[in-house]
Amino acid sequence: MDTTEREDGRQQLDAVSVRNAKETLVRFLGRAGVGPGDAAELIGLVEAGALALAHESVRADGMRGPSAGKGELYDAGWLDGARAAADALGELAGRALEEAVAALEADRSADARPRVTRVQVERAKVAVMPLYRSFAADSDLDPEVSDQVLGAVLATMDAGRRAGYAGRLAAFADAHRERLERLYARFGPGSSVPVHGRYSLVHSPAGVAVLERLSTAPAELRREWDAAELPPAWLDGLATTWG
Repeated sequence: MDTTEREDGRQQLDAVSVRNAKETLVRFLGRAGVGPGDAAELIGLVEAGALALAHESVRADGMRGPSAGKGELYDAGWLDGARAAADALGELAGRALEEAVAALEADRSADARPRVTRVQVERAKVAVMPLYRSFAADSDLDPEVSDQVLGAVLATMDAGRRAGYAGRLAAFADAHRERLERLYARFGPGSSVPVHGRYSLVHSPAGVAVLERLSTAPAELRREWDAAELPPAWLDGLATTWG
C-alpha cells in the first residue's frame, strides 16, 4: 500500500490505500461465508471504535496540559486546542457509528427493530464466552440453543445498542460479579442441578446475556422470548434464581 509522509516524518495511509484494505478484507470475509453487508458492518464498527478510542486518548492527554510551563495564556490555548481536537474526533466517531448501523436500521418495519444478523450473534458469542468462563466451566448446553437465545436477547435492542453490547455485558458482569459467582456455583456446571430443566440457561454462555436483559429490559425480553418460541420455563427459572 502507498503511504504519505507527514511533516514530522511519520508515515500514514492515503484514502485510496484505506479503501483498498477495506475492499480486500470484504473479499476475504466473503470467502469465509460473510456477506458484504455483514462485512461492511464489522469494518464500520472497527473504524468507529478506532475513532472513539482516539477521542478518549486525545481528551485524556490534552486535559493534562502542556509539559513545559509557558504561562497561563499558553496553557489556556493548549487546553482549548486539545478540547477542540477531542470534540472533532468525538463527532467523527459518532458519525462513523451511525454510518455503520444505518443500513441495518433501514432494514426494519415501522413497528419493529432491525433483524438480528448472523454477525451480531457471533459478536455476542465472542463477548459472553470469556464472561461465562470466569464463572463456570465449558457450557453443557447445545451451542445452537445458545445462538437462538442470543438472537432473542439482541432482538430487544436497536442496531446502535447491539454495536455496544459487549461493553454493556462487561459492565454488568463487573457490577454483579459476586452475585453471579454465587448463582453459577449453586446452579451451574459442576453443581447438583441438571443441565436439562428450569435452570438450563445457567449451563449456557448465553445465560449471562439473559441475566443482563432481565435486569435491564425484562418486558421486552419476555416478548422476544415468546416470539422466538423458546421454552418459557428457562426464562422463568433464570428469573427466579436472579430475583
